[in-house]
Amino acid sequence: MPSSRRTVTIASALVVSTTLIGCAPESDSTSAVAPTNQSEPPVFQVDPSWPRELPNAWILGAVTAVFVDAKDHVWVTHLPETLTPEETALVQDPPIGTCCAPAPVVIEFDPEGNVVQGWGDPSMQDVSEFPRNAHGLFVDHNDYVWVGTYRHHRVMKFTRDGQLVMTIGRYDEHGGSNDPALLGGPAGIWVDPDTNEAYFADGYRNRRVVVYDGDTGEYLRHWGAYGEPPDDDYDFGNRDPLGPPPRQFSTVHGLVGSHDGLIYVADRRGNRIQVFEHDGQFVVEQVVAPLTRASGSAFVIALSPDADQRWLYLADGTNHKVWILRRSDLQIVGAFGRGGRQVGQFLRPHGMGIDSEGNLYVGEASTGRRVQKFTVRFPIPLR
Repeated sequence: MPSSRRTVTIASALVVSTTLIGCAPESDSTSAVAPTNQSEPPVFQVDPSWPRELPNAWILGAVTAVFVDAKDHVWVTHLPETLTPEETALVQDPPIGTCCAPAPVVIEFDPEGNVVQGWGDPSMQDVSEFPRNAHGLFVDHNDYVWVGTYRHHRVMKFTRDGQLVMTIGRYDEHGGSNDPALLGGPAGIWVDPDTNEAYFADGYRNRRVVVYDGDTGEYLRHWGAYGEPPDDDYDFGNRDPLGPPPRQFSTVHGLVGSHDGLIYVADRRGNRIQVFEHDGQFVVEQVVAPLTRASGSAFVIALSPDADQRWLYLADGTNHKVWILRRSDLQIVGAFGRGGRQVGQFLRPHGMGIDSEGNLYVGEASTGRRVQKFTVRFPIPLR
């Protein structure tokens, strides 16, 4: 589905935004400088009381995904295999200490941060029943919980209490970016409440967005960067980071749909957001922090809950921050966070969800291994 391309590259603007908005990288404050006009973006303040202490001596490994459902319950997936024996002393054989034990892979929190339930134990359940390396996470309009597995190429659909309903893809099988039946490293998930179509960011091995029927699992369509067919043989070469963006997706990592019928896709190592219509027609792209190398700057996207969804938030796991963009023109208008282990800082922000009030929940992978709540504080109107 070729289309004319419109690319906006934010390079020098990054410095301007960081300076004016006040990401506060050198202070202990976790909120930006409070703006004075309602048209300016919201600012955020970390809530150190969220979540509450986990029960049963549970401990989180690398957090891979965060999603907030219609009840404002926060869902989290993590990787127990990233925990060390010293961190899980209670379950060693024999135990080497009194704490701790790996938390279930999928955890549901209520709005106050209390654990409601947890399910999924890869050490006890067969791979046919529960995914390995849980990654993408989405709770749909029918209360089904979708979990992706980026290493083993499946997306699995569960009831709210963890009963398997359907699997798309096959364990440890992949067939390339144009295969209708097999997945290749799926990450982000979004289910359209109007059509019940399930959109996957199929991008750790493949280079596409792929869509399936949410009830039957039937393949519907897919597309690559710019709405064109994906090409697994594309050579990225030694591309100039300030030159034209690559013609193919690099790591399709996150996606979300908007109220006005657009799909926002985070191409992680491509350092960009691409926007499409539901049929894959390309609309526009925005490059963010183009000099970022390694894992890239565009991890996952969340949209503000107001009717117009005025603000777009982009978690950046390499630069350890959350970018704030104005959705209407995809211009960067702010950012918050910096690398570190203190409250309000980030190490590898990898999952992000937003509740009905606009509060953000950011999960950290690698050695971050936590979820933090950032309470929104909207600007004060001019008098």
